[in-house]
Amino acid sequence: MADYSKNHFMEYINFRPGDFEICDVTLRDGEQTPGVVFTRDEKIAIAQKLDSIGIDVIEAGFPVVSPAEEATVKEIAHLGLNARVCCLARSVARDIDVALRCDVDFVSVFIATSDIHLKYKYHKTFAEAESCALDVLDYAKDHGLTVRFAAEDATRTDVNVLKSIFKKAEEHGADYVSIADTVGILNPSTTSWLVREIKKSIHTKLCIHCHNDLGMAVANTLSAAEAGAYQLHTTVNGIGERSGNSALEEVLMGLLVQYGIERYDLTKLMELSTMVQNYSGVEIPRTKPVVGKNAFSHESGIHVAAVLENPMTYELFSPEMIGGTRELIIGKHTGTKALKGVVKKMGHNLTHDQMCTLLDRVKKCSEAKKMVTCDILEGFINELF
Repeated sequence: MADYSKNHFMEYINFRPGDFEICDVTLRDGEQTPGVVFTRDEKIAIAQKLDSIGIDVIEAGFPVVSPAEEATVKEIAHLGLNARVCCLARSVARDIDVALRCDVDFVSVFIATSDIHLKYKYHKTFAEAESCALDVLDYAKDHGLTVRFAAEDATRTDVNVLKSIFKKAEEHGADYVSIADTVGILNPSTTSWLVREIKKSIHTKLCIHCHNDLGMAVANTLSAAEAGAYQLHTTVNGIGERSGNSALEEVLMGLLVQYGIERYDLTKLMELSTMVQNYSGVEIPRTKPVVGKNAFSHESGIHVAAVLENPMTYELFSPEMIGGTRELIIGKHTGTKALKGVVKKMGHNLTHDQMCTLLDRVKKCSEAKKMVTCDILEGFINELF
């Protein structure tokens, strides 16, 4: 039996991501989650775990923020990871100098391009901001750096303006150009259209950086991949400013289930998720896809009975694939067949009367809003003898 169910309908559609890479930005954008600060040791542990999964690029931080941040970014760059290491820089020459001291593989230079950011954040005209950004791009290239040129708030920028600045960035030697959906305004259709439209004007590798303000960051990231975006940005557990970013674990499982892409070690996803949850203090919802506590929990009697026969009846992929475990919850919605199956798996053989008594006890406990785990069920069974 396969460990996951493939998307049966993809064979009827001509979509499949081409060549691409994952750039995880947990250590930079994820740390911009309000109230979150990672220590040096925590950043190194996260970077090493990301690398063990096979993540292609790790954005280690924003080194101009502080001497400690600079030192940590430099240390991650020197860990000998298989992943390439990058860092963020404003369109300021001093930021490039700091990036050079960190020995990163490449630098991401950003400038906001939307009218609202230009007016209220920079207090500059577009021409002034563009000139500044291209000068810094030149400075970085003159110093031998690989450069990703990122347009902040690109998705609230006139598309012709966006095409123009990306074309100029390409002419100035940018190795990547990046669309940042800074306030999460895209949907899968507009993402696909925008990526295809930009690709008509440039030959440089295109990146997509999605925020989750409308809950579509993962869908938009996959849509961008289908349309030809090369570098896909993620954070572990989807952490980040406001509603967060595109969640790494959801993107990786989406790539596997939707397109059969198997190049990452998914068995470490649960461990990584738990690590970031502990280090960040940001608890994920029980119902979060892939790594939430309920992702492989079953209570409904019909569901539990089917899962006992074949877990794939109600699981898209097995918990073992991500280093997780399955939990059968016995409660208000449990039926006799499901309960009997669970009890048998636990090694007990109860009479009909004992089963009825046990089921009544379970339902009363559940209706008092108390979860009945297998350990609690074991206690109930012991009381019957």
